[in-house]
Amino acid sequence: MKEGVSLRVNGTTHELKVGPYALLSDVIREDLGLKGTKRGCDFGGCGACTVLMDGQPIYSCMMPARHASGHEITTIEGLAEGGRLSTVQRSFVKNMGFQCGYCTPGIIMSATALLKRNPHPSEDDIREALAGNLCRCTGYTSIFKSIMEAAEMHT
Repeated sequence: MKEGVSLRVNGTTHELKVGPYALLSDVIREDLGLKGTKRGCDFGGCGACTVLMDGQPIYSCMMPARHASGHEITTIEGLAEGGRLSTVQRSFVKNMGFQCGYCTPGIIMSATALLKRNPHPSEDDIREALAGNLCRCTGYTSIFKSIMEAAEMHT
């Protein structure tokens, strides 16, 4: 039986009917058409589905959509500032902080949350923040470089 939920995603409120087991990642992708959020493992082991809920990174593949009601959800599509890519997104493009790109949205979301709480992270801080995000292409050198440069751009 579907129930009504009110989800605020990227600054827009959406009134939806979802089943009791509908996952936030599925609602974001299928009901809202925001395809940047990926599903890789379905158990919170890869981080591809990472979105921000009230500014904190969460695995949307493990979050029932109804539990996100009343919270501010930000997806990769919501990071753009005035139609321009965010600082972190621009740094990833400039430094080729991606290879196949599947993990990139989740990593950018985790990096964005990190830089909001710690604008001058060390490499260890970045490692800790990205601990739940896997890049199967092993593109970590350019990922770290992208995040460090984004931090410098914020100052």
